[in-house]
Amino acid sequence: MEKSSGTKRNSFSSSLGFVLAAAGSAVGLGNIWRFPYLAAKNGGGIFLVIYLVLALTFGFTLLVSEVAMGRKTKQGCLTAYGVLHSKSKWIGVIAEIVPFMILPYYCIIGGWVLKYFTVFATGNGAAAAGDDYFGGFITSTVSPIVFDVIFLAATAVVIALGVNKGIEAISKVLMPLLLLAIIGIINILSDP
Repeated sequence: MEKSSGTKRNSFSSSLGFVLAAAGSAVGLGNIWRFPYLAAKNGGGIFLVIYLVLALTFGFTLLVSEVAMGRKTKQGCLTAYGVLHSKSKWIGVIAEIVPFMILPYYCIIGGWVLKYFTVFATGNGAAAAGDDYFGGFITSTVSPIVFDVIFLAATAVVIALGVNKGIEAISKVLMPLLLLAIIGIINILSDP
């Protein structure tokens, strides 16, 4: 459904908000969670170099292309490809299906993060550091589902709030917190 030209589209209110949201999308929970494992398993430093080259070439190119396409067509992903070329409408459909395919993955990982955040915030971090804690959590019948649903609900609320009050606002809070957490982890691990 196309919007009339008189309808104001919801957009980012600042460049900082856009940059933080784009960085959050590029970094992603999957990269933070799996990256150390993948780097260690696949060659360490050389993996990091190749990863950075690919991220800066392909990742940056795709980001700039997507932003340019959005600015030119003034459309969302679903309809922008069709505006550019009528035979390309199917690409927009696929681009809308992919997030629904990865949503369960992110809900599970997000639920785990939420569980551990809750455990550490309530002062039970020592118990969570035990070898059997994670296995006990993921094999539980109720607890993982509860945290997955809470994560899904929080995500739905952010999206329902829209670009300014949802995605941009949460990015302005969570991305600096992520940076502080990474700096803190590096500081802790570099102490003798």
